[in-house]
Amino acid sequence: MNLFTARLTGKMLSTEKFEKTIADMQARVVRWREIEKSPELAEYLELKKIVESSDFQERKKVLKTRKYSDTDEGKKMRAYEKLSGSLRIKGYKYALENPTFQAFLKFRDSEDFQRIHNVKERLKSSELRMFNMIYRSAFYRNYQEVLNSPELKQLEALEAEVHTEDFLKRHALWADSKRWEHSEEYKTEKRFLDLANSEDIKFYFESRKEKIDWAELFRPAFADDMSSGKNWKPGYGYTRAGMKDGHSRTNERQAYNDGKNTFFVEGRMNIETRAESKKAVAWDEKRGFEEHVFEYTSDVMNTKEAFMQEQGMFMAKVRSQGVGHHFFGLSMGDSNKPLVALYHYNGSKHQMGLVYGTRTKMVDLTGVLRSMYHVYTFRWTKNELVWYVNDMEVLRMANRLPQEAMFLLAQSFLPMSEKGGEGKLKIQWARVYKTVD
Repeated sequence: MNLFTARLTGKMLSTEKFEKTIADMQARVVRWREIEKSPELAEYLELKKIVESSDFQERKKVLKTRKYSDTDEGKKMRAYEKLSGSLRIKGYKYALENPTFQAFLKFRDSEDFQRIHNVKERLKSSELRMFNMIYRSAFYRNYQEVLNSPELKQLEALEAEVHTEDFLKRHALWADSKRWEHSEEYKTEKRFLDLANSEDIKFYFESRKEKIDWAELFRPAFADDMSSGKNWKPGYGYTRAGMKDGHSRTNERQAYNDGKNTFFVEGRMNIETRAESKKAVAWDEKRGFEEHVFEYTSDVMNTKEAFMQEQGMFMAKVRSQGVGHHFFGLSMGDSNKPLVALYHYNGSKHQMGLVYGTRTKMVDLTGVLRSMYHVYTFRWTKNELVWYVNDMEVLRMANRLPQEAMFLLAQSFLPMSEKGGEGKLKIQWARVYKTVD
């Protein structure tokens, strides 16, 4: 895969732009996670359930569209006002409040009432004449007619209801032309919309729609800015007993130097291959372990004691220079199990892939300048393995997936079959993200 062409055509971001993209993504993810735990988001989600429910929407529709005249409260108040405003009812109520008429009723119900029919008695008494006028008046007939009428019973029932606190509250709601704006539902919806339009809530849902897989699926698990060697130990991190960790092979030109060729300077990890003689234990395929004199020294370093993980996303900013092979990737600490190469310079070209005996799968990367840093990424899920250089995918596999936790491994070495010389592997940072279900 020619990355030079990809960079020229804009299919791959420059390392500088990609790192800025990563930083922006990380900042967005941090912000997203903070909002995810915020009381505002919890309130928004709760209000969303309420506001989008059929009950709420029906209530809103009723509040906004129902006519006051169609409501039970409107009908009853209109009936009450019509009845209480009628001349018959007004006359009846006036009679109830008039002292003279009340005196007449009292007289009417007394034994003296018969005197009203005696003309001589009426001539002697102005009161009898007045009571007689009332007795023969349309005013009294109206009183009599209304007294036991259905309309009076209806009015009394309505009067008892329309003056209750509950009715007055309901009537005030439906009589209000701006009842929706004054309702609790309006306040609920307004709060929901205010939250929905807030910068944080909009950011939260817009970010979820972005195609940033790792922002959704991964969370930080390990980061090393290479300011010190606290996370790194010399050796392969072997798991099997009896293995001599940190050994070289007799078909190599370098002896591993127990971390003495590894330096953490200026915010990066340097593994140096140097021209110097050293006697060390080496592995020979036929004779096993034996002492061997090497003409160069280098190092192999691992994070087994500090960090190892199964699945996730593994990233590192790496370059190399000089002669030799340089490797940065993942190991299980067993030479019979697969190695993951995030970065491998094999003396002539860069490669990424899975190193696993005869089942090795590697992709060659052309157009990668060794003098330039690139960000190399390995994404490992339960279904597949994917490799990237900066933002460009270079290899994808759906089989041969590792089945155990792995740790970071960095090394430089010189095959005996190639010309010797000095070189450096430079790692500026390494970051690991864990998979989130």
